Amino acid sequence: MKDHFNAAVYLLDRQLARGMGHRPALISPRGTVTYAELATDVARACAGWRALGVRPEERVLIHAADSPEMVTGLLSLMRMGAVPVPVSTMSTSTELAALIHDSRCRYVLAGPEFCHPLQQALTETPTFTDLQGVVVFHAAPLQPPSPVIRLRWEHLMRAGETSSHSDQAADHTTEDSPALWLYTSGTTGTPKAAMHRHGSIRFVAEQYGQEVLGLRPEDRCYSVAKLFFAYGIGNSCFFPLSVGAAAVLDPSPPTPQTIARRLTDDAPTVFFGVPTSYAALLREGSLPDSAFNGVRMAVSAGEPLPPELHMRFRARFGTELLNAMGPTEALHIFLANQPGASRPGTLGMPVPGYELRIETEDGTEAESSQPGVLKVKAPSAATGYWCRPDATHAVFQAEWINTGDLFTRDEHGYYTCLGRAGDMIKSGGIWVTPSEVENRLLQHPDVAAACVVPAPDADGLDRPVACVVPSGAGSVDADGLVAFCREALTSHKCPRHVLVYPDLPTTGTGKVNRRLVQQQALARLEDLGLTPRVPTQPAHLPADRVASAVPVPFMPPSGGN
Repeated sequence: MKDHFNAAVYLLDRQLARGMGHRPALISPRGTVTYAELATDVARACAGWRALGVRPEERVLIHAADSPEMVTGLLSLMRMGAVPVPVSTMSTSTELAALIHDSRCRYVLAGPEFCHPLQQALTETPTFTDLQGVVVFHAAPLQPPSPVIRLRWEHLMRAGETSSHSDQAADHTTEDSPALWLYTSGTTGTPKAAMHRHGSIRFVAEQYGQEVLGLRPEDRCYSVAKLFFAYGIGNSCFFPLSVGAAAVLDPSPPTPQTIARRLTDDAPTVFFGVPTSYAALLREGSLPDSAFNGVRMAVSAGEPLPPELHMRFRARFGTELLNAMGPTEALHIFLANQPGASRPGTLGMPVPGYELRIETEDGTEAESSQPGVLKVKAPSAATGYWCRPDATHAVFQAEWINTGDLFTRDEHGYYTCLGRAGDMIKSGGIWVTPSEVENRLLQHPDVAAACVVPAPDADGLDRPVACVVPSGAGSVDADGLVAFCREALTSHKCPRHVLVYPDLPTTGTGKVNRRLVQQQALARLEDLGLTPRVPTQPAHLPADRVASAVPVPFMPPSGGN
C-alpha cells in the first residue's frame, strides 16, 4: 500500500505549515488572494463538491477563463479525489458536446466569458447520460436543459462553509491516483484525454520549476498559455504554488496590449510564452524596450522557437529566453535550455529525472548529429489515453513516450528539433525541414512570422510554399524573398511561392495552426491557378482514405512542441 499523497495538499497545506499563509498566491485584475485565503476556499469547495454527491475519480469538466475561482475549482476537485478536466475556451459547441460525452463528467464548472458555445453544446445535445449539473461563476447566463441542474458557485461555497471539518479534509489519494485529465489532439486530431497522476504534479514542479528554473517565493509567474493547457497549468498553478510564489492570472485573451498591461501592473519576474506570442510582441511598435526589465527570465514552449526570433527578442528586450519542450503526455517540460546556458535554435538538455533517446528508422539509437525520432522515459508520463487503447499503445511504448518529433543531438548534448515527422516536405526527392526554411525567412528584415507548408506544383509534386507576415506596416517583395532564401539554401529548399498574411492562424493554445495555414494556402494557390485543384473525393480512393489524398501536416499534441 502506497503512502497517502494529494497534490492539492502538497501545493497549499505545505505552504501554510511553512508559515506562508500571508503571502500572495494569486494575483488577478480583481485583486490578490493569499495562501491562507486560497487554502480556506479550496477546503470549502472540496466539501461543497462532496455535498453535491461528486465522488472520488469522477470527472468535472472546467470551461472558464483564468481566475482565482478556476484555480480553486481545480485544486478543490483534486483535494477530494475527483478529476478536474480543464478544456479549451476556444472549443466550438460541437467539440464541447463531444468532450462532455467522452469524459462522462458529472458536472461542468463554467465561467461567464465563453458561455455561448457551451450553451449551444448543452442545448444541441440535451441528453447527457452522466451529466447532473452545471456550476457557474459570477451568474454566468447558462441554462442547461432539464433534468440537468444549474447551481451558482457561491451556493457550492456556502454549502462547504457550513460543512464539518471531515468534509473539508483531503481524500486518501496516493501518488498513483488520478489527478486530472488534459485533452490533446494527438496523432489523429481526435481529442484524447491524457490521464495524469497526483505524483506527476510534484515531479514536474520540483524537477523543472525548482531545479531548472530555480523558482523561489519572491517570484511572480505570468503565463501567456492558459490554465486549460498543460504548459499553462504548470506555469500558473503547479510551479508557483509549489514554492510559495505568486501566479499572475489574466482572463483576457493574450494580446501584446494585455501582456504589456500585466507586465506593468503586476511586475512578473518569470514570463512563460509561446513563439507566436514572442513574435507578436516584437511586432508591437508601441511596446517599450524596457517592458521586460523586471523579468529575470522568459520561457518559450508549445512549438519550435526559431533561433532568429530568439535572438531578436533578446536583442530588443535584454531578457534571457529559455527554449523548452514538453507535450501534454509528459504533463510538462522534459527538455530545456537552462539559465545561463541557453543556445538559440536548440531545446537544451534533458530535465533531471528524464531519459531521452533518439531512434533511427531501424530502431537503433542515433549517433551524434544523426536525425531520428525522439522518445522520452518520463516519470511524469500520463497513464494513457482515456478509452483509446490503440492510441495509447502507439504513443506510450512500455516506459517510453514516442513524441513523433525528429531530433538531432550534438556533441555537447544539446537537442535540436527538426519538426514533426509528418511536417517534413519531400521536394525534388529530398526531405526538407520546414523550420530550416522558416528561420531563413525570419532573417529577412521584412518578415515578422513565417510558416512553410507543402503544396503540389503543376505536376502534382510537393514543393515548399512560404506563408509570411510582414514586419510592422511594411510589405514583402515575394521575388526578393525567394532570392534571399537562395543565397543560403539549396534550390529544393527554397519556396516556390510566397503568400502574405496579416497574421497566421493559431490554435487555442497559441501555436501556429499548420493544418489551417496549409488549407488556406492551397485554396489561394488554386484560385490563382498556381497549383492543380485537389478533388474533394478522388474516385480511385475509398471514402475512409480521402484525407490521405491531401498532404496535411502532422500537428503536435496541444501541450507540446
